[in-house]
Formats: sequence, C-alpha cells, structure tokens
Amino acid sequence: MIPVTDDWGDPDLVTARARERLLSGEVVLGGPRGAILSSWQRCQLLAINPDGWAPPYEADLDLDAPLVRAAGPTLDWLQSRITGTRARVSLADSQGRKLLRRVGEASLAGRLDAVSDAPGFCFAEHTVGTNAIGLALVERRPCHVLGPEHFTEHTQHDACVSVPILNPLDGHLEGVIDFACDVADVTPDVEYLMYEAGHAIERRILEQASERERALLRTYVAAERRVHALARAAGTPVAPGALPGGGGGHEAPTILREKAAELVGAGRRAAVEVPLGHGLTATLLCRPLVTPSGVAGFAVEALFPDGPLQHVTPSTPDIVGVPQPGGPQRASADTPPTPRPRRPDPASYPMAGTPDMPDATGPAAPRRTTGVQLISVGEQGIGRLALASRRRLRLLIEAAAHIGTTLDVTRTAEELVRAAVPELADLALVDLAEPVLRGEEPGSSFEAGTMLRRTALHGFHEGLSLYPVGHVAGFLATTPQARCLAAGRAVLEADLRAAPGWKAQDPERVERILAQGIHSLITVPLIARGVTLGVASFYRRTQPEPYEEDDAALASELATRAALCLDNARRYTRERATALTLQRSLLPRELPEQSAVEVAHRYLPAQADVGGDWFDVIPLSGARVALVVGDVVGHGLHAAVTMGRLRTAVHSFATLDLAPDELLARLDDLVIDFDRSRTGGPDDAEIIGATCLYAVYDPVSQSCTLARAAHPPPVVVHPDGTVETPDLPAGPPLGLGGLPFETGELHLPEGSQLVLYSDGLIEDRDRDIDDSLDLLHRALAHPDRTPEQTCRAVLDALPTPHSSDDVTLLVARTRALPPANIARWDVPDDPAAVSDIRAAALRQLSEWGLDEAAFITELVLSELVSNAIRHAKGPIQVRLLRDRTLICEVSDGSSTAPHLRHAADTDEGGRGLFLVAQLADRWGTRYTPHGKVIWASQPLG
Repeated sequence: MIPVTDDWGDPDLVTARARERLLSGEVVLGGPRGAILSSWQRCQLLAINPDGWAPPYEADLDLDAPLVRAAGPTLDWLQSRITGTRARVSLADSQGRKLLRRVGEASLAGRLDAVSDAPGFCFAEHTVGTNAIGLALVERRPCHVLGPEHFTEHTQHDACVSVPILNPLDGHLEGVIDFACDVADVTPDVEYLMYEAGHAIERRILEQASERERALLRTYVAAERRVHALARAAGTPVAPGALPGGGGGHEAPTILREKAAELVGAGRRAAVEVPLGHGLTATLLCRPLVTPSGVAGFAVEALFPDGPLQHVTPSTPDIVGVPQPGGPQRASADTPPTPRPRRPDPASYPMAGTPDMPDATGPAAPRRTTGVQLISVGEQGIGRLALASRRRLRLLIEAAAHIGTTLDVTRTAEELVRAAVPELADLALVDLAEPVLRGEEPGSSFEAGTMLRRTALHGFHEGLSLYPVGHVAGFLATTPQARCLAAGRAVLEADLRAAPGWKAQDPERVERILAQGIHSLITVPLIARGVTLGVASFYRRTQPEPYEEDDAALASELATRAALCLDNARRYTRERATALTLQRSLLPRELPEQSAVEVAHRYLPAQADVGGDWFDVIPLSGARVALVVGDVVGHGLHAAVTMGRLRTAVHSFATLDLAPDELLARLDDLVIDFDRSRTGGPDDAEIIGATCLYAVYDPVSQSCTLARAAHPPPVVVHPDGTVETPDLPAGPPLGLGGLPFETGELHLPEGSQLVLYSDGLIEDRDRDIDDSLDLLHRALAHPDRTPEQTCRAVLDALPTPHSSDDVTLLVARTRALPPANIARWDVPDDPAAVSDIRAAALRQLSEWGLDEAAFITELVLSELVSNAIRHAKGPIQVRLLRDRTLICEVSDGSSTAPHLRHAADTDEGGRGLFLVAQLADRWGTRYTPHGKVIWASQPLG
C-alpha cells in the first residue's frame, strides 16, 4: 500500500495502524502527516470518542450573513460541477457550523441528514474530531483529510478538502468551504477546484465592502505595483509576505491583525516591531493613503526581514481533469474564472531573504529579498471600531469561559463583575432579587421599589461610599436601574452629571461618586428564560470616552450570558434546598433515649449536591442498641428518597431482632426489588445501590456484633487511648445480590468509643486516603474526650469545605450495665420450678425497690416460664435487667416462636401470651445461635 500523499494516493494502511497505536496509548513515530497527528493528539486530550459521532446542533443560524450571500452563487456553480456524483460541497462559518450544503445526487441529502451532516451541525475539531473543516479552522490554511486520517470511525470512508475563506481587507477568517466524497471517488483536480471556489467567495466578500474601503485597497495595490517595478529595476525584488517557516504558530496572524488595527486606529505613520514567538519578529509599517476621490486612510504591511536564503525556481503545477463550466464565462464573483495555475499554499511562498531567480548570463549569486504582506487597509475611525470590536469579542469569549464555573448564585454574580472589569467597566455591580438567592422563583414583574440585594461588587470603589455587598434596597422609578428593569433592556447614561433620575436615588452619595470621576453608566436587566433575576450596573471612570450604543450592546450580551448561568445556579439552589430539606427530614431529628451508649453525630451535605448518607441509633431488646451508618449511590432527590426507604427498612428489620448479617441480607434483597420496580423513565436513570454498616452493642456482655456491606470499617478507641481499625469482612454492596454477608465480634470495655463514618469523611481529591485515615486516628487518640468533643476534633482534623460527597459521623461511647442490675436463674425442666422462680424474682425486685412492679412481673414470668417448660427444650434461663425499663427474659433451646392469638370462650388455654401482651409495655422474640429469647418490658415509676 502506497502511503497517502498530497497527490491523493490510495489510503495508507500505515496511517490506519498509527491511529490504532495512538488510541491504545502507544507512541506514534511515523505514518500520518504532522498536522493530522497533532489533530489526533488534540482530540485525545479533548476526550473525543473515536467510536461516536454526535456533532452538536444549533438552529439559530444567520443565513443572511455576508459570507452566505457571497458564497451562494459559488456553491450553485459547484453543484453544477458535481451533478450526478456522490460528492457534496458545504459552507461553514468561523465556528465550524455548516451554513449551506449542495449535493451531487438528490438521494444523498436524506442519507446525510440521517447522520447529522446538514446545516446547523458543528464540525469544529473540538466537537467531532479530526476532519477537513475543523483542521482548516485550526491550521488557517487549505487542508485535506483522507479516509483513515479522520479521528472518528464514522468518517473513515470520506475524503475531504477544505479551504479557509479570509476577508481580503483585514485577513479575518470568515469561514470554510468544504468538498467531500467517498475515498474511491476523489480526483487530483479537487484541491485546485476548491482553491478557486474560495478565491471567488473572497472576491464577492470584497465586492460587498464599501466603496471607500475598496478605493483604499485599489490605491494600495497601485502603489505596491509601482514599488515592485522600482524594486525590480534596482535589482532588489520584493517577495509576497508570509510568516517565516510557519514558526510563529496560529496566533501570529491574530497578533499582527490586532496590532494593525491599533495602528490604523491611531491614525499616524508608524513602524512597530512585533514579536511573534519562537524567536521570530515582524515589523509593521503603517503609512497613509489618499484615494483620487479624497478618501484618507492607512495601510499596514508586515515585513519579515530575517528569512533564510534559498533559491526560487518557477513552478507551475499541471492541472489535469478540471471540469469546465459550459459556455463562455465572465470573470466575476458569481462564476469562478477559467482555471489557472493553482494558488500557492502560503507555506510555499518565498520567505524574506529568498535569492532572486538566475539571470540569462549564468548562475545567480544569492541575493536577499524582503518579504512583505498586507495586513490591513482602513480609515482611522474604522480601525478604531475594528479594534474595539476585537476587544469586545475577546471579552465575550473570556467571559464565557469564566462565568458559570460553579452552580452558586453569589459566585456567578462575582464572576460577572470580574469579567467586566476593566475591559468594559471600571466598576461593576450586581443586585439580585432576594428570592433568587434562596433559589426561589422571583416575581413575574419588577416594580419601582422592589427590594434587591447587592450581591457582587468589583472595581474601583475607594471613597465612593457605595452600598456594600449585602445591602438591601429598592430603586426609585426614575433611576436607570428601575427603568431597565421595567423596559427589559439596557439603559445608557452617557453623562451622569446630566442624569437627574439617577441622582434622585441618594443625592449626597451620588455627588461623592461623581467627585471621584465616575461619568458614564450602563444598566442591564438580568433576564433568563423570561424571568427577571436582577440588574447589573457598569460604571466608567478612567476611560475618557463615555459609553456608546455598542458598549450597551456588549453589556447586554454579557448580561444575557451571565443571566443564564445565574438562573441555572438559582434552579440548582432550589433543587439542592429541596433535596437537603427532604434529606434532613428523613434523618433522625432526636436520638432515642437508651443507656447502652453515649452518642454524638454530625451530618454535612456535599458542597455540590445532596447525597444519600444516613445514620441511626435504634434501641433493641435486652438493653442493647443498634448503630447504623449508610450511604446511597448518587446524589439529589433520587438518593434522598432511596435513603429514606432504606432507613425505614432498617428500622423494620431491627424490630425483628435480626442478626447484623441477616439484616443486611434482607436489605440487599430490598434494594434489588427497588431496582426491578423502576419504570425505566428519565427519573430512573441512576443505579440503585448503597453501602451500610450495622452494629449491635450489648451493655450486659460488653460485646459488639457488626456486619458491613462495602462500607468503611469503624474505628475503635480503647479506654487506654489505643486506636485501631478492626479487620471486619467487607461484604458486597447492597443491591448486588448473590453473595453472603459475614459478622465480626468485638469486645468493647466500658468507656470505649466506636466511631462510624461514611467515605465522604476520608476521601478527598487533594489528599491520599491513607493520609486521611492517619489524621483520623490521631484525632481520635484522646479517650478522655466526650463524643461531642470527638466529633468536633475529627472535623477539625479532616476539614471538608469543598467535599463532593456527604459526610456522616457517629461516635458512641460504650457503657456497661452494672452487675447489680442483672439477675439470672437457671430453670429446671419441672413445672414445680415456676413457683421458685416467682419467689426469687419477687425478692430481687424488693432489693431493687421495685415492689410496685411485683404483680405484673409475677404474672409475666409465670406465663413465660410455664410455656418454656411445656413447649420448649432446655436449657431454660430467666434474666431480669434493671435499665430504663424492667426487662424480663426467658431463654430456651428451641427455635419455635410462640404466636399471639385470641382464645375462644370454650378454649382452656391460649390466653397467657395475650395476657403478657396486655400487661407489658413491649414484648417480642429474638433468636440466638442456641435457641430463642422471649422478652417483655415494663416501665419503671
């Protein structure tokens, strides 16, 4: 296979293989052309998907722009040349958006529309990868891209040629004309044909220029001809100008044009040396011109005096197979002229210092020439306006990059005022309606006196006595701010000294402002999606010229873009507040009373969005307590709602006294059911999943049983100050299914601290997780602190001001139930033992001073012990616990649980358990590895 060349050879397998190596992360040393390889590398940095094809679409196109009017006839002429073929030609603007399209076959249009190759779609390199249109915009020169040189798979079968269209007056890039066809159909004449088409469009753009501009250009050309004639007569020819060797980069033409606009706007003869980077310089010469009709202007030329010496030989490329229009053609912009030698690529222009051609008498010695290039022709006023236009465009581009970087209303307002100073204003202010700052919808209309809060202020304001940020006030109806809000458009006050309506707001303060040099004002309403959010005010002080209508238009454009960002931030604030309110409402407001642990907790929502973290403290039977921390995958309302459902489920399962591993297994099944029950709508796009840590602490045995589902393990702080992270089985995340959960058991002496947390506490983009764990351990190494003090110390050691995830922290200091508050008796398997147990229990209650509970306790124990002896198997044990309540427990070796039922009038039994349920405050059954425990509690006092 022959490598691809500029003569359009067959597709090169080397290029295709080089692309594969690049995509796989290998170093590419050869194969594609330099421009193609550079484009591929840019596409990789932009994370463009090589297997995808999704050019963005923009319906708001200006199809009456000068470029479109200039290109229409040429595109029609090109269509006549490609009729009956599968080729197509397109016109794109300077942003890569296709404006016009012509096809050789009518059926081809439908197929192109189906793949988004139609007007309105953007083919810039940063949106769809390497293609001829995008590359011509980046390189600013004619480019072709053939088959495997395209970055995306979708365009691998295309061959494309694109030629940039420059404004002949100032060199500004207006757009690109593109030819595309199947790789197999490309012919050598295509490149020349597109050169001529681009040249014809440029001529029509020139024809659309004003007569004054064209007269200046004709004067310049006539003068240049005389200069060239004199130079040739003197033996010092002047070569066409170009940037030496292309080393100045793509920024060089822009630098030269901007500097040329400054020189024309200054309106005087000048010579300025301009650095282009990479050690290259150019000299700009600005000289006056006067047309025969008296139009005065200036021409700016670039001289490149340091080019290399090289010989130049004449070269006229052969033109083969160029289709000719039928019939005689007139030389106009409507019809491209008869084919002539190809317009040379700028990279092939003779550089400064190129030797002259050899003369007729023998070989010529190298002689130095001077490279000259016309940069701009214009009048002083036009130059000033052009320079101002470029500055405004630069301001809008920079503002688009710096406004709206966050979804915070106040931060966005601050970005707006910083973008406006100092290019547009010396002082910029933003006042927003109070509901906007809360994320609420502002009123449908603004009336005079509507209260606005000053949200952002930037620029010169020393000694101005301005209302500070945070000040709330309304504007009088006569002020520019109130007028622009009422009219919905910008209001310009070119001379503030002659603006009584502005002065009426606060005459004394206004006089102090005027005394500091403020002289001009533009106020613009901040309107987005039909909703008025507030007003932006731009003041001018250091620039002597007052604001003009062009400045008001720029301020309006800037405010429009900022208003959309503000509205996005407002909507986000509202959604985040809603999610946060829901999240907090679903979390425990007050922890229940229990004696097993002393607890403190913290919940910090994520900076960007609310997550699905939760925690809980659940009292269990036998004076035990369950500690729970969980984290739902995702953020926003979806995560908050899922968290609420899971927390409710954990409460329900906990009342069944399930072991931690069994509880997580049931919770896992529930999450899987959540996922299966989704409707598949847009609100169900997020994956349902969660992590959880469930721990049960028993103050009687001082043991803690834990199980976790992919949640960070707890940290234990022993009474002696030792800090450790116990090695517990991790378990799978909830919602994965199919894998078992395992439990671990810890002994926690009284005074130990069990610290449970979510991963948001230790995960930070700027900190390694091992470093976070080390900081956490050091912050916890103080056993004398209370749980509340421990929470504060941990958050101080691990600050999370910009966390992208919620932070949940639960600290529990263990307590032990005193041995004196525990009574146990083993029960023989004999019904006669019931009376002995009753008597022993009554004595114990008397020792505890609980004689008033003796009657109910005697009845409960009689029923529970009798049932155990009659229906269960040994060993049987009775335990009384004196805690916040009096707890009676009867354990046996059977796993069969009793059931509460309503006995009929004729039944001789079945009323005992019903009686227990009526007499006790709560009762229930829990299972142990060796059987079960039936318990009943009654309040004390």
